[in-house]
Amino acid sequence: MTDVAIKRALLSVSDKEGVVDLARNLAGRGVELVSTGGTAKAIRDAGLPVKDISELTGFPEMMDGRVKTLHPVVHGGLLAVRDNAEHVAAMEAHGIGAIDLLVVNLYPFEQTVARGGTREEIVENIDIGGPAMVRSSAKNHLFVTIVTDPADYSELLAELETLGGKTSLAFRTRMAGKAYARTAAYDSAISTWFAQGDAYTNPLGPEALKATPFPESMTLAFAKQDELRYGENPHQSAAVYVPRGPSAAGIPQARQVQGKELSYNNFNDADAALELVSEFAGGDPAIAIIKHANPCGVAQAPSLLEAWQQALACDSVSAFGGIVACNRALDGATAEAICEIFTEVVIAPGADDAALAAFSAKKNLRLLLLDSLPEANRPGMQMKTIAGGMLLQSRDNGDIALGDLKVVTKRQPSEQELADCLFAWKVAKHVKSNAIVFARDGATAGIGAGQMNRRDSGRIANVRAQEAAEIAGWSASRTKGSAMASDAFLPFADGIEVALEAGASVVIQPGGAMRDEEVIAAADEAGLAMVFTGMRHFRH
Repeated sequence: MTDVAIKRALLSVSDKEGVVDLARNLAGRGVELVSTGGTAKAIRDAGLPVKDISELTGFPEMMDGRVKTLHPVVHGGLLAVRDNAEHVAAMEAHGIGAIDLLVVNLYPFEQTVARGGTREEIVENIDIGGPAMVRSSAKNHLFVTIVTDPADYSELLAELETLGGKTSLAFRTRMAGKAYARTAAYDSAISTWFAQGDAYTNPLGPEALKATPFPESMTLAFAKQDELRYGENPHQSAAVYVPRGPSAAGIPQARQVQGKELSYNNFNDADAALELVSEFAGGDPAIAIIKHANPCGVAQAPSLLEAWQQALACDSVSAFGGIVACNRALDGATAEAICEIFTEVVIAPGADDAALAAFSAKKNLRLLLLDSLPEANRPGMQMKTIAGGMLLQSRDNGDIALGDLKVVTKRQPSEQELADCLFAWKVAKHVKSNAIVFARDGATAGIGAGQMNRRDSGRIANVRAQEAAEIAGWSASRTKGSAMASDAFLPFADGIEVALEAGASVVIQPGGAMRDEEVIAAADEAGLAMVFTGMRHFRH
């Protein structure tokens, strides 16, 4: 069995896009059309002959449409093995006609959840009959064609045109696989809503429903957005997927105005830039420059142009070929300044005409515009695959405010020092561990990332700051009088030595080390102020 003629089709869709044109083409080929509810009405209103499902089953649609296709006449017509004599005899004995084509898309469950529907609306949009028919026809793909995506209508019609009203086994097999992927994703969305949504909002209460962010079984539903040229390296393949359910908008949802297609590394680095600059949403103009998922310069200033200049000054060498993210719409002057160096990607919540004109001169620069920045402290989960399993954790959405800081030294930090501490701390949260960040006056002065001990991270940050001073022609490094932030506690007093070498005047760190008293004593002896956050920000 290879090519199969389409003589009868059952169409039952929630998304009516393209279904009338499809029905018209099928009817023109002499295919008998059977349909349900609103789909039948749309086909009939177009002047096409269509048989209601109730005419086929002998039962009316009932219970508000909950029961209409769950019937042996329907599933027998989909599941019967056409070259099996016993199956054929059963069909003849019970008046079951073969259904050669099923076109179904399911109730909009995911969309109902996404728009914040009531519990009653959400439950009513759990499709039962649709998935049952999809699974029946997909199982019997040797004889039955199943189409679940309106995007495949054109390919179906091309098959029928090429094969004289028939479909090939290859097409039916591909569509069957796609159909099972759809029902799997649909069921995943439903189970996720019960476990992670309804369990916390149901009037019965989380305790009664034993709500947990880590259910015994977890299924994930993602749709492929695009295949990428390659992965992290050219010998690796890659693609980008987006969640089928509600989620924060990020790089995959951004509008690419210009430039080459995004690479795997572009996606990864752009996400790091977006997450960091979102920490400053709603505040003064801010710019973050990212290289290999680590910031190499971050600044806030009265204008976006000043923020760019200050961020770039932190490490102009590393900024070459980097990713730039802004916390507000880009203006022409800032765009022109960014274009003065080679930049891979620019991300912003908008851009004016002057900015668009400036970037247009750089044809390869990828410009991504979003409607808004994601909420920095939003809830959510992060996944990491490991050999033999997967790690799941809640997002690092921890936030520290001025009132959360605990001064542990004899010297009290000044108001400006506290502001520098909080700025450095926000940046350090987004630097790979071990992380040390020096910052002053709303700008990073030096960043040390990813070293096996934080003393070396501090020394690297200091060297970067000294190089920046030499390039800029400053008389002294910007680490003089800066705040030093450490993403985790300083285990030894040598961390204070690093701060002193750089000329920092205040340190912000989580605290909690066995030798905290030694570290505090070293800070007191040096005249440094130091605050504890009580929160760690490891990032691996």
